[in-house]
Amino acid sequence: MAEPQTASDTSDKAAARRALPAGIWALGFVSLLMDVSSEMIHALLPVYLTVGLGATALAVGVIEGIAEATAAITKVFSGALSDRIGKRKGLAALGYGLAACTKPIFPLAGSVGWIVAARFIDRIGKGIRGAPRDALIADLTPPALRGAAYGLRQSLDTVGAFLGPLAAIGLMWLFADRFASVFWVAVVPGFLSLGLILFAVREPARPEGTRQVRNPLARDELARLGGLYWAVVAVAAVFTLARFSEAFLVLRAQQAGLALMLVPLVLVGMNVAYALSAYPVGVLSDRVGRLALLALGVGLLIAADIVLALAPGLAGIAVGVLLWGLHMGFSQGLLASLVADTAAPELRGTAFGLFNLVTGAAMLAASVLAGALWEWGGPEATFLAGAGFAVLALLGLLALRGRLARRAKKGQGARA
Repeated sequence: MAEPQTASDTSDKAAARRALPAGIWALGFVSLLMDVSSEMIHALLPVYLTVGLGATALAVGVIEGIAEATAAITKVFSGALSDRIGKRKGLAALGYGLAACTKPIFPLAGSVGWIVAARFIDRIGKGIRGAPRDALIADLTPPALRGAAYGLRQSLDTVGAFLGPLAAIGLMWLFADRFASVFWVAVVPGFLSLGLILFAVREPARPEGTRQVRNPLARDELARLGGLYWAVVAVAAVFTLARFSEAFLVLRAQQAGLALMLVPLVLVGMNVAYALSAYPVGVLSDRVGRLALLALGVGLLIAADIVLALAPGLAGIAVGVLLWGLHMGFSQGLLASLVADTAAPELRGTAFGLFNLVTGAAMLAASVLAGALWEWGGPEATFLAGAGFAVLALLGLLALRGRLARRAKKGQGARA
């Protein structure tokens, strides 16, 4: 005999029938515009630094390393601050504002020092906005639509990630290789992004009875995040060890004989596959659960690694790159959804900040290890090691599945 429907069941089904809130679409286009702006500059910046300003390759590496480390550390404190004050939009807008205001510095810069300052402030902006924005998505979205919300933002963000470099290539042709002219064009989508979050996104009211958090980074508050949240972070860290920097995809394609002028197409192809898959996968995860789809994403990564390690010729590399992009679509939005599912609402900012810090550190370690393996045993060693870490991540997902299923049965929102 079928069990009678509860009020909670009815409300969940009603939420599932509703479209995503307008604020989620707005945040998606905020990400898209800022990524177009940033990637137009970042796609040309290494060449601009070395050819235009006379910087060394070591200087480029130091600049990028400092920038990314700054962003990762800042995310923790901005997420915790958003929990303390109970507001997300202001911090997210501040982060986008800082990034927008750095864009005019790039065409005006006359020395490497100015570029370092601009990149540093830009990454601080990224760090400030990341965790509050991700927590705001969870605040704005009914639990039954959470996977779709994170998938949509990830898809639109990734569209910006490949439109930016394509625009840079076209504008370099149009402006006869004048870097400054391209950088001035990049200023426009940056400020459009800022305007969109200021005027099209509304801060939701804080639910009544939400506990006030005075110090989100205190030991007792971190303990309140719970073992399930930390298990998600641990699995994500192992998974990140398996998916090192996409720079190694570019190196693999170049080694296989791809012409230098066509090398950017590697990242374009990967991001197209990523963008086309992330939103549909997120929608599907709200219906069938997160873990099975995430396991499929790990499987796609294993397949990508094996193809990139062993397949001969550019056709094999193309297949591996597309599989890599699909694995991103099957994983990144789902991992964000799992963080939102397992963290208490009043600690979501802190939860996303810590998640980003741990996975950022894992990405750094993975890329260093991948480089060492490449030097020692070539691309085969790098990609086969990635497949091995992916198998470990798959075992972690199997261990996590039972705990998520028990939580879902208790009605706490996590989708196993």
